[in-house]
Amino acid sequence: MNEWTDASGKSLTDYPRPSVAVDVAVLTYSDAALKVLVVEHRLGKFALPGTFLHEREVLTAAADRALHSKAGMVDAEFHQLAILDNPNRDDRGWVLSVAHAAALPESDMPVDAILLDAYGALDLAFDHTEIVGLAVADLRSRFAEAVDPAGLLGDTFTVPQLRQLYEVVFDRELQKDSFRRHVVDALVSTGEYVRATTGRPAEMYRRSPGATLPPQALVFLTG
Repeated sequence: MNEWTDASGKSLTDYPRPSVAVDVAVLTYSDAALKVLVVEHRLGKFALPGTFLHEREVLTAAADRALHSKAGMVDAEFHQLAILDNPNRDDRGWVLSVAHAAALPESDMPVDAILLDAYGALDLAFDHTEIVGLAVADLRSRFAEAVDPAGLLGDTFTVPQLRQLYEVVFDRELQKDSFRRHVVDALVSTGEYVRATTGRPAEMYRRSPGATLPPQALVFLTG
């Protein structure tokens, strides 16, 4: 088989190529705060779980391998987020990062997971702080379309619990009556109630399958 060449007569081996890394930002809701999973890194800083792409390996397999080998997680759902291509992002050489994002309930996190405040003054290795910011923005866009699509609250919850979660995700206070109006049509009552610390017992809800939030919810949630 003849080797492929371009119009200048060069083959693929004539072009320098970067290494490719895969990094995964895993967000969760813990202690009434949005947290990100990190691991210890050789640089003496925390970093996102990540690894280098092996020869002929698909990106999803590399991301899954990174979560398993670095954080002890298996079968976690994630999706591709962005490609970070600053030539100077890694001190080891020319490395592209294909960033992935996941949002999982705290119950799905490893028992020994290191969780940092996603809104804290993160000083992660490489450009991983930037990846966390992209993951948070991605999470907000998904939460503006459907009620807690990541299932961070579990299967059932009260509207006040849901509002607290949304206030954490969007990092702002939300007026309770307006919030209820925006989400109520996407909820189904379970017929159960839980005792509240003050006032009447709170009604329990679950997500209505396939329901979406109204278009104006994005404006309300982001202010």
